[in-house]
Amino acid sequence: MAAATQIPEVVLGSSAGPKSMPVLAFGTAADNIQPDALKTAVIEAIKLGYRHFDTASIYGSEQTLGDAIKEALELGLVDSRDKLFITSKLWSNDAHPDLVLPALKKSLQNLQLEYLDLYLIHWPISAKPGKLVYPLVDLMPMDFKGVWAAMEESQRLGLTKSIGVSNFSSKKIETLLSFASIPPSVNQVYESILAMSPFWQQKKLRDFCKANGIVVTAFSPLGAIGSSWGTNHVLESKVLQDIAEARGKTIYCSGFVCIRWVYQVGTTLAVKSYNKERLKQNLHVFDWELSEDDLAKINQIPQKKMMRREELVSADGSSPYDSVEELWDGEI
Repeated sequence: MAAATQIPEVVLGSSAGPKSMPVLAFGTAADNIQPDALKTAVIEAIKLGYRHFDTASIYGSEQTLGDAIKEALELGLVDSRDKLFITSKLWSNDAHPDLVLPALKKSLQNLQLEYLDLYLIHWPISAKPGKLVYPLVDLMPMDFKGVWAAMEESQRLGLTKSIGVSNFSSKKIETLLSFASIPPSVNQVYESILAMSPFWQQKKLRDFCKANGIVVTAFSPLGAIGSSWGTNHVLESKVLQDIAEARGKTIYCSGFVCIRWVYQVGTTLAVKSYNKERLKQNLHVFDWELSEDDLAKINQIPQKKMMRREELVSADGSSPYDSVEELWDGEI
């Protein structure tokens, strides 16, 4: 078996002791993928060198990922669980101060693990406690202070090594920092939602997070191709296609350039692919660079937020946010 590729890592500033996170993660959110196919893909990814795996309670993939990790350890594909970095997320139905720890313990039970490496608040909004549902209904304001205090307690108890947020604007992170004892280590943003790709570059958010020691992770920067909420705009981009052809990066073409751009601007990323060859190709993103001219061309790409999440806002009081501008604090 060929030697596994060594993926670069970044140190998380507010973890429980020094903690390094691989900059490239394998994302497990997918529509209609069978558990056996996901398990096989995770095993193949580990053989190739992937060590960071991203899941969430709402994805329904925690159990399968846990089974794959267990098998990988039994096969000796990794020396120990400590060699892996596992991220999961708190869904809005559980985003209440008294439900954070039970939700995290449930995720650990699903994953068959004693601790997570990173636990994120999935969305800056709560929903009625009970069964986890998507799309969200019965929305309500999040008790940011209470929920974050419970997240901090989960780190102090050793249930997770680091804590963070997902889909939070600069303003919402600033609010959190005003009372946090442990600041968030990571803000994960969805390309098609809050966004992080050449088509919605989020420089303000990236600069804010960098200034505050928070790592930004771009989730599915290629646009979640094939999912119910995905787009093809990255792979169909003439600008990215031309850069790929000029650089000789014919494999994965514009998508390969997109992944390199995300990494080169100082952002980590989680990619979703269950094809072994694509997983292998993604690992070659670290051995070349975009030129200043390439970056300048990408900077000229018209910016457009692809999904504004209007379903999470309402002026009739059924949502804590009256408009998309309020939901994203103008970062749209």
